[in-house]
Amino acid sequence: MSFQDKRVLITGGSRGIGLATAQELLERGAIVAINGRSAATVDEGYKALGGGDRVIKVIGDVATVAGCEAIVQQAVAAMGGLDVLVNAAGVGDQISIEDTTEAIWDATLDINLKGTFFCCRAALPALKASGGNIVNIASDSGLKGEPLLAAYCASKAAVVNMGRSMALDLAPSVRVNCVCPGYVDTDMVRRDYIDRAADPAAAEQQLIELAPLRRLAAPSEIAKAVAYLASDDAKNITGTALAIDGGTTAG
Repeated sequence: MSFQDKRVLITGGSRGIGLATAQELLERGAIVAINGRSAATVDEGYKALGGGDRVIKVIGDVATVAGCEAIVQQAVAAMGGLDVLVNAAGVGDQISIEDTTEAIWDATLDINLKGTFFCCRAALPALKASGGNIVNIASDSGLKGEPLLAAYCASKAAVVNMGRSMALDLAPSVRVNCVCPGYVDTDMVRRDYIDRAADPAAAEQQLIELAPLRRLAAPSEIAKAVAYLASDDAKNITGTALAIDGGTTAG
């Protein structure tokens, strides 16, 4: 799967799955624009990737339409076009329905769903010109319900079905797919689900036991799936939601 000189924008590309995807595609020859909300996080991602002129720093917030448009415009201008858009920016936290405020709901949907939609919309002229494609990072939580994740599940389920609709609307010129990871060993998962627990080791084991394969995925595993769907090897695949969840949605 060669990405030689392919121009890729990854929202949320400064950390976690987004950063792993940037690394994977860089190693396959791509030029990669990584996005984050702050200069500090983007600088960290840039350094983690080894810097250089094949890594483009794009600062901006996907939670607003103007932010999405600015992110895409910066990336397209810097790279001279766009071949692949990966929407990896996302948030999620365990919280009860009773404690889910309007602000929490809006933040979750704005970043996970609205940001994905409007980054896609903003990227369409460049992607149509290049015959490019989109890969959205959804979640196994978009394929099933989970306790204490009502807003997150709603946002990711919407990303899955939105991708199917987009795939129909944009065929044959632009392919649209998504990956649906289970729990992945990222800094976000450790910060929000493991490290804050009274017994972090027990919390990690609990996450591991949720999946029939009894393991957390590595970010690099998700990145390889993204690379496949974005590559010419997957040129007959659009509208799919690929679960990479250790079997959690098999039952």
